[in-house]
Amino acid sequence: MRSVFKNLKGDKAIWGVVALLALFSFLPVYSASTNLVYVNDDGTTVGHLVKHAVLLFLGFGIIYAVHRIPTHYFKGLSIIAMPIVLILLAYTLTVETEIGGVTANRWIKIPFVGVNFQTSTLASVVLMIWIARYLTKIKDVQITFKESILPLWLPTALVVLLILPENFSTAAIISFMVLVICFLGGYPLKYLFSIIGVGLVLSGMFLFVLFKTPEVLPQRAETWKSRIETFWSPEKADKDDLHQLTLAKIAIAEGGVVGKGAGKSVIKNMLSQSTSDFIFAIIIEEYGLLGGGALLFFYLLLLFRIVVVANSAKTIFSKLLVIGVGLPIVFQALINMAVVVQLFPVTGQPLPLISMGGTSIWMTCMAIGIILSASNKKENLEEESYDIDESNPLEVLSGQL
Repeated sequence: MRSVFKNLKGDKAIWGVVALLALFSFLPVYSASTNLVYVNDDGTTVGHLVKHAVLLFLGFGIIYAVHRIPTHYFKGLSIIAMPIVLILLAYTLTVETEIGGVTANRWIKIPFVGVNFQTSTLASVVLMIWIARYLTKIKDVQITFKESILPLWLPTALVVLLILPENFSTAAIISFMVLVICFLGGYPLKYLFSIIGVGLVLSGMFLFVLFKTPEVLPQRAETWKSRIETFWSPEKADKDDLHQLTLAKIAIAEGGVVGKGAGKSVIKNMLSQSTSDFIFAIIIEEYGLLGGGALLFFYLLLLFRIVVVANSAKTIFSKLLVIGVGLPIVFQALINMAVVVQLFPVTGQPLPLISMGGTSIWMTCMAIGIILSASNKKENLEEESYDIDESNPLEVLSGQL
């Protein structure tokens, strides 16, 4: 064990924040799992806690393995992973899976182990690496929009369009992050603004169709419409959706400043998705505004350290990579919290490292491992002084493409 800790590299503050979030997650997960056990008749509280522990244990194994990989290796890995991700996303749309009472084409079941894998979370990480690699290649080159269509916008469009029919919020977060990383990577602003303009026009057309003729859109369109109406016009909202948000508000009000105490939530047995999408409401009910504020502080601390790591990274690729895979973790956390306090429409995004989930925990851990790899100063030399290792096919492939 001592040798393992001795081999931990990278930013120690990020290691600490991630470990604290993971350890704290056991308390609300164990408490809120009573909803699954006594309301949905699904397993036992100890069973759910053990499952969560196993997922986190494997997640930290992923962090440890990934953070030992030199950052420049991810360039070549993204080239190999991108076509695999596109195939997995296309296949996912053909598979209907039920999780927590929700049936959707978002997951595929991993053979032999029976674990559901959400391919969009992997796609998000791979796409960010892909874009960071491309922007690094063109950092000193004048390009036209036409030249960037195939290497940049086509993969982005394919990933977003394959995710959009079943997971609008994830597709929106990915699209936003692509624009952010392209802006920071020096992609020509005139082309970027044109893309944003086209995106706004398409979004307006989409909303018009959504509210006028939702039947021509994918099956999930009714859910999107319901969530938007619940946020903007509660009087037109679906009673079930409004009921869940009302319960979340009651949980927050019941929590007060210091909360009821660990495991003493009452709303957890009435609030669906209390172990995932609405777990923040249960945290406030049990630990009060102080507990919720402390959790927010640690996510903001993680954001601060991500910015510090990106700023101190020695290569353009490392800087863009850290921003690309790091910011979505914090954005997702802030969106989850904003939904619970009704500052944002319901999105279905879990609270990273806290919510009880499956492979989303692993993909978050993968992203953290990449950030830690980039924060390892010994592994990140100046890109100009870096020579391709001809014996490593990943580096040769990355250099050629």
